[in-house]
Formats: sequence, C-alpha cells, structure tokens
Amino acid sequence: MTRTDLPAGLGASTRRGELAATVALALPLAGANLIQMMVYAVDVIFVARLGPLALAASSLGVSIFGLLMWSSTGLVGAAAPLISAELGRRRHAVREVRRTFRMALWLALLSGVIVAALCLGGEAFMRATGQDPEVTRQAGAFLAVLALAALPNVMAWLLRTFVSAMGRAGIATAVTLLALAVNSLGNYAFVFGHFGAPALGLVGSAISSVITACAMMLAYMAIIFSDRRFRRYRLFGRFWRSDWPRFFDLVRIGLPITGTILAEAGLFSGAAFLMGRLGEAELAGHTLVLQLAALAFQVPYGIGQAATIRVGYHYGAGDRAGMGHAGNAGIALGIGFMALTGLVMALFPRTILRLYIDPDAAQNAALVGFALQYIVVAAAFQLFDGAQAVTAGALRGLQDTRVPMAIAIFGYWLPGFGTAILLGFLTALAGTGIWLGLMAGLVVVSILLGWRWLARDRLGLTAVHPAG
Repeated sequence: MTRTDLPAGLGASTRRGELAATVALALPLAGANLIQMMVYAVDVIFVARLGPLALAASSLGVSIFGLLMWSSTGLVGAAAPLISAELGRRRHAVREVRRTFRMALWLALLSGVIVAALCLGGEAFMRATGQDPEVTRQAGAFLAVLALAALPNVMAWLLRTFVSAMGRAGIATAVTLLALAVNSLGNYAFVFGHFGAPALGLVGSAISSVITACAMMLAYMAIIFSDRRFRRYRLFGRFWRSDWPRFFDLVRIGLPITGTILAEAGLFSGAAFLMGRLGEAELAGHTLVLQLAALAFQVPYGIGQAATIRVGYHYGAGDRAGMGHAGNAGIALGIGFMALTGLVMALFPRTILRLYIDPDAAQNAALVGFALQYIVVAAAFQLFDGAQAVTAGALRGLQDTRVPMAIAIFGYWLPGFGTAILLGFLTALAGTGIWLGLMAGLVVVSILLGWRWLARDRLGLTAVHPAG
C-alpha cells in the first residue's frame, strides 16, 4: 500500500499535526453520536403521547435492547484498532484489512443473532424481576419486533467502524442524519397511522426502529460499493472463508471491551435502582440529570473512538512518538471539552434543565430540587468522565483491553457502587450520596487508566505484535 493510498489525515506524527487530525476525525464521530441520541429521543417523543403505560413498556424494552446492542458494538468495535494498525503497517494492508473485516462480519452476524434471541426472552426476564404484568406484556411484544433490528444495527456499526478507520468519519454523520429522518417518518407513520399505514402504537415504534436500522446498514453498503477507494478492499468477497487466527484476535480484544461496557453500564443502571428505593421524585431527578450527562458524554466518546484509530495507526507503524502524540491529543481534547460542560452545568443548571422540563412549574418542584443537587456532582465529575472515555480509547489503539476491563470492573463496582450504597443509605446525603458514588467510580477508573497510559512504554504496551 503506497503512502498516497492511506486514508486522509493518517500520516501526521507531530503534536500539532495529531491534534488537527484527531479533531478532524473526532468531530464527525461525536456528531454522529449526538445525532444517534436524537434518533432515540424521537422514539420517546412519539411513544410518550401514547400514555404512561406505553412509555414505561418502551423504557423497559429499550433498556434491555440498548444494553445488549452496546455490548455487541464493543465486540465488533475491536475491528477499529486492528484495521488501523494494518493501515499503519502498510504491508499487504488491503488483504489484511479484508481479513479483519471478514471475521468481524462473522462476529456481527453471531452477536446479532444472540441479541435477537435474548430479546425474544425479554418478557420472561421482566416477569422474573417482578415488573407490572401489563407493562411486561407490552414490553415483550415491543421487544419481539425490536429483535429484528439487532442484526442490521450491529452490521451498520461494523460498517461505520470501517469507514471511520479509513479516515472518512463524515460518512457516519451523514448516515446517522438519514437515520434520524427515517425514524421520525417511521414513527409518524406507524405509531399513529399516517401515510396510509396502520396505527400500531408501541409496536409501530419498534417497526420504525427496524426500518431505520436496515436503512443505515443499506446506506453504508451503498456508499462502500460506490466508492472507488473502498471497492478495492472487496470487503464482502469470499465472506464464507474462515480465518480463525484473526477471528480470535477480534475476540481477544473485543470481549474485554464488552466487559468494560457492561461494568460501566451496570453501575449507572444499578444507581437507578438505588434511587428508586429513595422515592419517585429522587428517581425522576436522577434520570433527568443522567440524560444531560449522557448527552455531554457523546463528545468525549467520539474523541475516544478517534483516539483508538489514531493510536492504532501509529501502533501498526511502530511509531512510539506518534502513539503518544495521538493519545495525548485525544485526552487533552476530551478533558478540555468536559471542563467546558462541567462549567456550564455548574453555572447554568436551571437553564440546562429547560432542555427537558419547565423548572419553574409547581408540579416539577420536587424533581427540580433533587436534580439541582445531583447536577452539582455531575458537573464535578465531567473531567473524569471525559478522561476515562478517551484514555480507554487510546489504550484500545494499543490493543490493550483486558487490564482496562479489570480496572473498570474494580473501579465502578467497589469504590463506585460501594460508595453509592454507603453514602446513599447510611448517611443523610441520600441521592447526592449515590451520585458521589458514581463520581468515586469515575475518579478511580480515570486515574488508573491514566497511569496505565503514562506507563505504556514501561509496561511494554507499545511493543508492536505482528498481525495474526
């Protein structure tokens, strides 16, 4: 592979060059993440008009589906550091990228089928956890349809990973904008029965999600097949041919990423159950602030994805200085952005809450009171949330995922969840104590991941291993 064949922007190795290249890659990825949240918000907007029962059923179903899908994207996302390293290595890059993509495609098919099967068992799981019978029934029907979106969603994520690793992350933004439009029209048509479609209510929203997932997958495929530079990789050529060494490389890197995702998601999901024991207003305030924090998190998450690609490229090239420049640029950008969001949260909390509710309405008084307490803690942990997200991404670029998973499990569940229980139920801090537990987990994980990144040479993480 010649130098001119490399993805645009992947050749920089100076600090300034890396900063510019990381910004160019991270902006469209962060934009795609934010738009994806708007895609999910469209579902809530339409389903909420069906009433509280449908909204509760949708929330239960989406919580199960979302966690399963996020875990699957972690598994197939292991293709990003491998493809980036192959591009950086440049020797036989077309063949090596194709090998990685083919086995990642196998993983996507496998994980999509598993997620769909688990969704079909979602109603039984919800019954076992003691949920309201009618909510469980509606959520089960919703999940049964939503299961059809699993495979195209995982496939779309894999294709997004490929185009992003090739330096064309703007495609991800464009495709996600398409998804926003398709999901809006789909919900309008199938939830309430417009454009000649039947009014299917909650199930109609699930159908819209299936159509949206298929539209995203087909849009990525159409772009890849029509682009001359992408076509030369012949990504789907002889897709039935096995390549077990590469398959297990993906599993080796991807399973710990999935474990890390589950550890973090489990902490925040567990916090919601703890809040529910304190009261309805506390849980509502918690949910509201958590949505704001999740919105802010999409930017450092996108920067972390860019850091994986940038560091992975220099890892493949054997350029230790480039690895450092790329990772440090991403970490600086993530911390800088989250410092800004933390400042905005601290200075203008009521203004931010207006994105979701009227903080001056009398019926929202209790909810807002708790939300204003929690948002102070959320503002304080923004720096650590951004740091852990991007540092984890940089370490993935070095194909280092197992120890970061152990750090996440330890940090989120011992200092994090342990502090949340202690302060939330054994002190007068209550809900604020639970949020301090979330902060404790993020602080510990960000410090330990930061130490591992700084010690990368001493730990041998920058020693390049040949492709499998």
